[in-house]
Amino acid sequence: MNKIVVTGGLGFIGSNLVELLINKGFTVINIDKVSYASNFYNVSSIKKNKKYKFFKIDINNKKKILNIFTKFKPICIFNLAAETHVDRSIDSPKEFINSNILGTFNILEAYRNYSKNNNKSKFIHISTDEVYGDIIKGRTNENYPYNPSSPYAASKASSDHLVISYIKTFGVRAIITNCSNNYGPRQHPEKLIPKMIYNILNNKNLPIYGDGKNSREWIYVKDHCEALYKVFKSGKIGENYNIGSNKNYNNLEICKTLIKVAKKNIIIGKNVRVKFVKDRPGHDKRYALNSSKIINQLKWKPKTSFINGINKTFKWYLNNKKYYKSINKKDIIKRLGKN
Repeated sequence: MNKIVVTGGLGFIGSNLVELLINKGFTVINIDKVSYASNFYNVSSIKKNKKYKFFKIDINNKKKILNIFTKFKPICIFNLAAETHVDRSIDSPKEFINSNILGTFNILEAYRNYSKNNNKSKFIHISTDEVYGDIIKGRTNENYPYNPSSPYAASKASSDHLVISYIKTFGVRAIITNCSNNYGPRQHPEKLIPKMIYNILNNKNLPIYGDGKNSREWIYVKDHCEALYKVFKSGKIGENYNIGSNKNYNNLEICKTLIKVAKKNIIIGKNVRVKFVKDRPGHDKRYALNSSKIINQLKWKPKTSFINGINKTFKWYLNNKKYYKSINKKDIIKRLGKN
């Protein structure tokens, strides 16, 4: 009983989690539908590992998901399969409803069936701090009301509520985690930090929405994965846990930090400078989590300082330029979410 399923394991956080679990001795079954954000480059170092298995399946395919559960009998399912980019949810909200709400429903149904004969397994649903909405002051604990602003955040809030209902109605052994903004190796360059690194490496302007003052709490992806592992080992069924660093930075601060880090590693071009662009609709000003519950109850805390994490992240992209080449260039440079 050392098998674990990770959905969305070709993605950013998922691939980092798969690697961590294999390093801890587990056999990992990676389920991914292989969308634009999936990348086989992310698992290139482990794809030949005997403890790694991959299946191309959409989590909406309840029958195939149940077959995987029945065949491998995992002790845990980490559900990371989701559409995650806010700008894309503005342009194509239906995809987020299909993946994040209907997908969660179908995998919950499969798990509910599977767990009838495997009542010691766990289902860990990975969500976001964006479900809490705009937090101008203070930090949100796990009892804070949901107030999502974007179709992405609303779809994740809906998925959380579905999981809670399955816990209460069907006794499903599930736990929910809500994490702050992740950064680190293997993140798709539609997101802020890898996009800015791409532009720095290619002598392009650094576009920032509005006045650049939108603030996010940032956590290094490997710290997040360690927190997920701690939740798997010690988390209480039926609970939800916020996972964050307690460190907020606005978008302008992120760009200035990246430029400083870049200058220590490369000679940057003349076009590498901040360019303010029209803001996106419904752009929340600030997200901030209170993570004292996981810190106090599960004895987890982030290990990576922001500057160390940014240094590691920049060097990874600098040393893995092939990663950018494995992605459709339009997905890197196209501006989304203007409607």
